[in-house]
Amino acid sequence: MTTPLNERRIANAIRVLAMDAVQKANSGHPGAPMGMADIADVVWREFLNHNPTNPQWANRDRFVLSNGHGSMLQYALLHLTGYDLSIEDLKSFRQLHSKTPGHPELGYAPGIETTTGPLGQGIANAVGFALAEKTLAAQFNKEDIKVVDHFTYCFLGDGCLMEGVSHEACSLAGTLGLGKLIAYYDDNGISIDGEVEGWFSDDTEQRFLAYGWQVIKVDGHDSDALRAATVEAQAETAKPTLVICKTIIGLGSPNKQGKEDCHGAPLGNDEIALTREALGWTEGPFEIPADVYAAWDAKAKGTASEAAWNETFAAYAAKYPAEAAELKRRLNGDLPAEFLAQADAYIAEVNAKAETIATRKASQNAIQAFAPLLPEILGGSADLAGSNLTLWKGAEGVETNPAGNYVHYGVREFGMTAIANGVALHGGFIPYVATFLMFMEYARNAVRMSALMKQRVIHVYTHDSIGLGEDGPTHQPVEQIASLRGTPNLNTWRPCDTVEASISWKSALTRSEGPTALIFSRQNLPFQTRTADQIADVAKGGYVLAKEKGELKAIIIATGSEVSLAMDAYAQLDGVRVVSMPCAEEFVKQDAAYREAVLPSAIRARVAVEAAHVDYWWKFVGLDGKVIGMTTYGESAPAKDLYQYFGITADAVVAAVKEITA
Repeated sequence: MTTPLNERRIANAIRVLAMDAVQKANSGHPGAPMGMADIADVVWREFLNHNPTNPQWANRDRFVLSNGHGSMLQYALLHLTGYDLSIEDLKSFRQLHSKTPGHPELGYAPGIETTTGPLGQGIANAVGFALAEKTLAAQFNKEDIKVVDHFTYCFLGDGCLMEGVSHEACSLAGTLGLGKLIAYYDDNGISIDGEVEGWFSDDTEQRFLAYGWQVIKVDGHDSDALRAATVEAQAETAKPTLVICKTIIGLGSPNKQGKEDCHGAPLGNDEIALTREALGWTEGPFEIPADVYAAWDAKAKGTASEAAWNETFAAYAAKYPAEAAELKRRLNGDLPAEFLAQADAYIAEVNAKAETIATRKASQNAIQAFAPLLPEILGGSADLAGSNLTLWKGAEGVETNPAGNYVHYGVREFGMTAIANGVALHGGFIPYVATFLMFMEYARNAVRMSALMKQRVIHVYTHDSIGLGEDGPTHQPVEQIASLRGTPNLNTWRPCDTVEASISWKSALTRSEGPTALIFSRQNLPFQTRTADQIADVAKGGYVLAKEKGELKAIIIATGSEVSLAMDAYAQLDGVRVVSMPCAEEFVKQDAAYREAVLPSAIRARVAVEAAHVDYWWKFVGLDGKVIGMTTYGESAPAKDLYQYFGITADAVVAAVKEITA
């Protein structure tokens, strides 16, 4: 081992900050930060191109801590290199409203690129960062000037590699040749339950070689070896690189290093004292010597790097002004100034056509209309493009054209969604991903993460109910819509026809504060006639589609394919209005006056109808109302037979209205 003593002392700053913060919180994971400190020292001080004084600098390298339980590693790095994260913030580790929560959370501390913690998703996000960098570079870089040119570095552990999402994402990363992705595997052989060899005996090197990665194996405590490996990784432009780093978890702790004891628990005051002695660290808790701070400080270097890039971008803007303006717009997350007017014009065309088609086809038509207006769209589907209808004329796969706008994700629902989160986080793109609604279940945790991080990711789900028919209950969603609607920060749209479908797309594209789920039918749905005012009200999430004849006695609420059933029932009833509610989340955001105008509180006779689980709708119909929908799984049969069998019919709606108004 050739690590100089002074370099080890610099790395030891991470070790002592990690064990001190975890001890003060009486909670956390000191082992990974202590074991990975030497890797972090080399990567962050010598290779990571970043600017602590401007954490959002566009061309910064991205860093992802996929093994997010080791969060004190990242917090220590941010503090030591000069980000606005004080020693007091480190002392508040895991405390309410601190900048240093238990796992890295986007938006809490500067320099955190993504929320990590659910293992495996961090490396999938990193694949998304690298994909975005490669695609954006291909779209904007010129032969003489490169303005998009950075690496994505990711730390990950055994747990990340055990989670299946890492297989999905890393397999695709190799196929796409994401050469600027460099991952460091903390191969310490320990997880919460102990030595992993009893439950994780994969040949990780061969696994990643099979994916098409470059693999380098090093001693994770040998700075010279780590340095050489990183140089080699940067030089390989056609393949991502995995650096397998053999490390000792909790390095420095005389009695707990190399054991699960230090994985997820404080070392204890006595062991910390012994560790300080073993490390030769004489300073007290949370005390870092000035010379160590100076060795870590990256502010001057980062400021110079950004200044050099600013000069490059100025030259780019002078020679390619249109491209420079477009890149700035996209990185800012702004839509083109004319987009809203163009979208409204398209919606008017859709209304004039009055087509009866499946809403999945209406969705494809909307993509076809909007994608040429928004070059930032980066679409994709989990091997179902022909069923999800996510391709459009002009779509080009990034696998054949790096400057393309479509990703064939293969059968990788979870990986696809987590990658899309990384694409959105990188900036410059609005990603959408697609699969059958039923298989949202594979991606569920990544959908939650896009909502948790409030990212503009569009989740397209087709084949939305028992209406898909003969494929049977394995493919027929029942509880999924309620699950999506119960997700904070997520808007869930289930449109009933072409107009609502196009408006749902407009809403998703213009919504910058979080993700959107768009749920579309396989079967054709009849067009519903509306006034101009009603079209304007669709964006409010719920509106009166059919006004009552005479005195209002009851309200029917419906979404998607069941709106037509509600309208059929309406034709047989007096004193009833039909409310279409394609997006309940948007409806409840409206002011009280609007909500009262649509759903008058005095009218307690309400019937909701949706071919999904009934439980969601009680909040709108109350205990005096009725809900017609699903309480069991489906069956394999033609759609018409299934609706009849499960009692989701116009006749059932009529009977329910009559019962509660009798």
